[in-house]
Order: sequence, then structure tokens, then C-alpha cells
Amino acid sequence: MDLKLFLKENKTERERRSYCATSSLLDEDGKPLEWVLRPVSTRENEEIRESAVMRRGGEYHFDAELYTARLAAAAVEEPNLYNAQLQDSYGVSCPEDLLREMVDNPGEYSALVREVQDMNGFTSLKEKVDTAKN
Repeated sequence: MDLKLFLKENKTERERRSYCATSSLLDEDGKPLEWVLRPVSTRENEEIRESAVMRRGGEYHFDAELYTARLAAAAVEEPNLYNAQLQDSYGVSCPEDLLREMVDNPGEYSALVREVQDMNGFTSLKEKVDTAKN
């Protein structure tokens, strides 16, 4: 194969997505606000995953909920979850807590997490089993 095909300038960029994360935040016309989600890089994902490993006693424990929340927060480009004024308005001090407050409907939050996972190439065990059956 031609090495040139593997050079960075030939790599396609993954697309951002518009996504209505919640029906509780509306524009002037009463339509749900569109958020902008961005793909997370492999390096960012590794850092997020490492930040979700907690030491308890002499053992390490992976906090899957914290990882998922941080991954979702990292993927939200708009609104800016790092904005201090936005965090203050919800009484929180970190992006993942802000996201949980803004999308406080559990079904909507789960759908947002699935969207983030999908856009970053993660598939569920059920999807893998369904694919294997076909």
C-alpha cells in the first residue's frame, strides 16, 4: 500500500453533531435548544478514563458512572459547560455536574450519553451480539 495514503493530511475529520439534549431548555419559539457535540480523541478518552480510576484502600476501582459523565461533558462543545456563570446558575462547580443538572431527565441524559458514545465509535454489548447474530 502507498504510505502517502496514511499521512495526516489524508485523514478525514470526524464531524460535530447538533443534538437536542433536553426538552426543558427552549428557544424563543418554544423549540428545544440545539447543542453541539464534538468527537473526543483517543488521547482525551484515555485521560478521561484514567481520571475515573479511584484508589480505595490498597485497590484501584474504575468508576464507570464518573467516566461516562466526564466523557459526555467533554463531548459537549456548546453550551460551554466550563463557563463559570453557567455553572453558578445551576449551583455546581464542574462540567459533569452541570450536565446532569441541565439534563435532569434520566431518559434524556441516557439518550445524550448514548449519542456521545455512538459518535465516538462505542457500541453496546447488545449491539455486538445483534451484529454477530446477523
